[in-house]
Parts: sequence; structure tokens; C-alpha cells
Amino acid sequence: MSFTLPPLPFEKSALEPHISANTLNFHYDKHHQAYVTNLNKLTEGTPLSSKSLEEVILESANNSERVGIFNNAAQVWNHTFYWNCLSPTGGGEPMSDVLALIERDFGSFEVFQEQFKNMAVSQFGSGWAWLVFDKGALKITKTSNADLPLAHGQVALLTCDVWEHAYYLDFQNRRPDYVDTFLKHLVNWEFVAKTLQKA
Repeated sequence: MSFTLPPLPFEKSALEPHISANTLNFHYDKHHQAYVTNLNKLTEGTPLSSKSLEEVILESANNSERVGIFNNAAQVWNHTFYWNCLSPTGGGEPMSDVLALIERDFGSFEVFQEQFKNMAVSQFGSGWAWLVFDKGALKITKTSNADLPLAHGQVALLTCDVWEHAYYLDFQNRRPDYVDTFLKHLVNWEFVAKTLQKA
């Protein structure tokens, strides 16, 4: 068994003008594929090669001898999750059930947007901003590099990739504009709702 690159849930040009096909040519075809390739090399011939991606992540998290395995496995998971968080018809307010929880835990959708943006913009260096379900409540968090909520007992509902390769070709150094665009035009709230139901 080997790990494979999952297909994108949309055409590469589908997110334009917000995220270009050129960005996806690098982000998906080069970066995401490299994590898959490296993970297969690192786990080949080991018991981890027959485990699920989530099992590999949990078994390698906080293990100094498996840092490379964790980083690549987590980045495969993170990117696959990120693609599903994007939609050509996304952005704006979520459907009523998700909106009700956001209003319950953040006070208003506007406060949620502000806090999520601040978390994404304030992540120093490479990483991710997340909306998670943790102990019965929605929370906003951020992780560095490949780290992810799964390794901390949280359920990821939404993520914004703030590694520079996610946005630099389209937004250069304007990370706040990229995060604004993500929230206003790209968030796949249907995916968030389905993930929340499973949680």
C-alpha cells in the first residue's frame, strides 16, 4: 500500500480570479505531490506503510525519531483538507446550523471573521489557521509548519494555508488580502457543515 495524491475537488482554474491556476500548478502539483512522494519513501518497507494517514500522523507526532514522517504525513493531510475547504462558489456567511454555532461561540459572524483573520495573519512564518471543534465548542487556533489539530485532540473544521507558496504568486507579501479573499470568496461552508456533523 502506498499513499497517493488525491484529486482536487475542482478544476485548477475554478478559483480564479482569487487563486490562479498557476498557483495551483505549484502548490498542488509540486508541493503537495512532494509531500506524498517523500512520505512513501520514508515509510516504504515499514509497518506504517499499511496504516491510514491519520494513524501515521498520530504514531509519529511528538516522536523525535519520526519528525520527517510526521511533517510529510501531516502536510499531505493538511493540504487535502485545505483543498476541500475551498469552493468556486464559497465565502460569505455559512448555512444556518454552522452560523448558529459561530454566533454562540464567538458572538457574531463578524467577530469570527476578525478573529480568524487575525490568527492567520499573526502566524509567524509558515503555518495554518484553523476553526476547530474542541470539547463541545468552536475555537480558532493556529499551528506552525506541518502541525495540525489532529495531533492535539481537536477536530479540524476549516483551515487557511498561510505558507507563502499558498498565496505569493497571486498576492505577493499581502497575506491579509489573501486571508480576506479566502473568507469572502472561497470558504466551502458546505464542507465545514458536513465535517461538523461527523464531529
